Amino acid sequence: MPHIPLPEQLPGITGLLEYRLDTAQPIRELTQILLRGESTLSQGERELIAALVSSRNGTVFCEAAHSKAADLLLGDDEIARAVKQDIETAPVSEKMKALLHIAALTQKNGKEVTPEAVDRAREAGATGREIHDTVLITALFCLYNKYVDGLASLTPTDPAYYQMLGERITSRGYVRPPGGYQLQTH
Repeated sequence: MPHIPLPEQLPGITGLLEYRLDTAQPIRELTQILLRGESTLSQGERELIAALVSSRNGTVFCEAAHSKAADLLLGDDEIARAVKQDIETAPVSEKMKALLHIAALTQKNGKEVTPEAVDRAREAGATGREIHDTVLITALFCLYNKYVDGLASLTPTDPAYYQMLGERITSRGYVRPPGGYQLQTH
């Protein structure tokens, strides 16, 4: 049960963002820029970072939503699962392994990101901007995860919900529909 009154038809982060539209707008804009904006990392790779961070933070709603989005964008239902299980054996590039390692370190504590971790990413071909965006995506999803869990927003258990949400994320991104969500049933 959420700690504040939230619309039941808008579980997870969606209900929280609708609760305060003024604070939601800049968060949504930042998310849209980082996950859907111009980047040398694919949208699927950026969703993998969000899925990994959410998994390590134990935020079921965000983990399921971003794992499904990554699956859809990458065209493979196993990559997100493999990354969350073991970055080093996951079927992703060496550059992505190094960036996911930086994300995992940042998720624990930003001060755990070492020069060696950054060097590994650079040696694997990561640019300064890719390293920057990895850390910022990680920080943003730590915020989202704490927001969702700290206010105990509703977390659906039906996998079909996350399939629908993954499709919504991949088709529309992170912008709020012009009329809001009042007409949607989930």
